[in-house]
Amino acid sequence: MVPCKNNGGAIAFGRARVDRTALSISAKGRSSRRSTINLLRSLALPMLEEAVSIEVTTTQPLASMAIEPVPPTPPTDLVFDDGVPLESPRHRVAMNLLIRSAHQALRDRSDFYVGGNMFVYYSRTQAMNRDFRGPDFFVALDVDGKRDRKAWITWEEEGQYPDMIVELLSESTETVDRGQKKRLYERVFKTPDYFVFDPFDPQSLQGWRLHLGQGYQPLQPNEQGWLWCETLQLWLGLWSGVVDREPSEGSCAWLRFFDAAGHLVLLPEEKGEQMMERLRARGIDPDELLSE
Repeated sequence: MVPCKNNGGAIAFGRARVDRTALSISAKGRSSRRSTINLLRSLALPMLEEAVSIEVTTTQPLASMAIEPVPPTPPTDLVFDDGVPLESPRHRVAMNLLIRSAHQALRDRSDFYVGGNMFVYYSRTQAMNRDFRGPDFFVALDVDGKRDRKAWITWEEEGQYPDMIVELLSESTETVDRGQKKRLYERVFKTPDYFVFDPFDPQSLQGWRLHLGQGYQPLQPNEQGWLWCETLQLWLGLWSGVVDREPSEGSCAWLRFFDAAGHLVLLPEEKGEQMMERLRARGIDPDELLSE
């Protein structure tokens, strides 16, 4: 048989025409057994030498045939609500106040997202283990601010994490917020600005700024006790008053945003009330204007 190469580089053998008469052995005994063996050897030996001398090649080097690893498919069965409410009505109002204030402070731009009590998914293992991590309040900049979200899913955000986080402390969460979560935001999220505040304790406000190679470094308050948020270019400080009938009696300290000049970032209804006060100062009754 004559060896030949196919397209894949493997060796195939074609049929070789062998003179049947040369291999035939006379029934009448005209050829001896030895001469028959010699004849077979003379035919087979050249064919064997040719087969051995053929260089076996492949169409592609083996080293380049390595299979590329396929990344694991991100989980799709994500949980968006664990059914655990905030610690108190005041915590809920404090969170909503921060959300609304942030929207007012950033109203001149559209590339931001503000979230509250929302899970942040950052790894497949975390999602599969149901290891929920939901900051009470966070802001992410330079993102699509028009897209609806049920959670902050980093692999759907091009790997981006929140740029600023606030945790509202309580007796049941303070240890985790100051310890485990702080380390997570520092080492995994690498969130530049992190703050904690207990709505029932005006002296509890603390903040940290992430420094390259040094981790979180504590922020120093100004004369009013406010802390500067470099990411948002805003102050975080306390404001005393009543919000959404909370508290039911008197007033309490709320965490609010102040601009670089020290002015309180007003909510829309506060801006309306401020305008009416200016009208009254000029002797104009705003109620009469509205009734006309």
